[in-house]
Amino acid sequence: TTEKRESFLHPVAINGEVGQSVVRFIVRGFTEEDLAARRKSLEEIAAQTEKDFPGAKVAVEFKVQYRNMKQVLDKHPEIVELAMEAVRRTGETPMLNSIRGGTDGAQLSFKGLPTPNVFAGAINFHGKQEWVCLEWMAKSVETGLHLAFLWGQQEAR
Repeated sequence: TTEKRESFLHPVAINGEVGQSVVRFIVRGFTEEDLAARRKSLEEIAAQTEKDFPGAKVAVEFKVQYRNMKQVLDKHPEIVELAMEAVRRTGETPMLNSIRGGTDGAQLSFKGLPTPNVFAGAINFHGKQEWVCLEWMAKSVETGLHLAFLWGQQEAR
């Protein structure tokens, strides 16, 4: 399980033939230290597998996919505050939650466009029980409209 702030390794694909097998994982964590520890764990498993099975070769390759955008957003607190104000203007109470990465906002943040996640109305992402509430989706759109208005006011100053 991935309780609270626990990082994780998730095997997303396993392909094999007579002479070769490939296992693809995604690695998610809240901090760079979490990600490094999970990468190290995979490297240790690969090394142990080579020891346990003489002649076997295990290659470990990492590609940075998503990182936690908090380190970017912490440098731009006004962006998060505007998003929270936009939520308040819908009559809702904003909630700040951490995520492990894995969003478009994370990608954009690390490309120079700090982008917090703003809710879309969905629950249980990427699972068999994923669903979305129409009323929450409407609140998300309303939040986006308020956010655009607030940014317009910022630019006018």
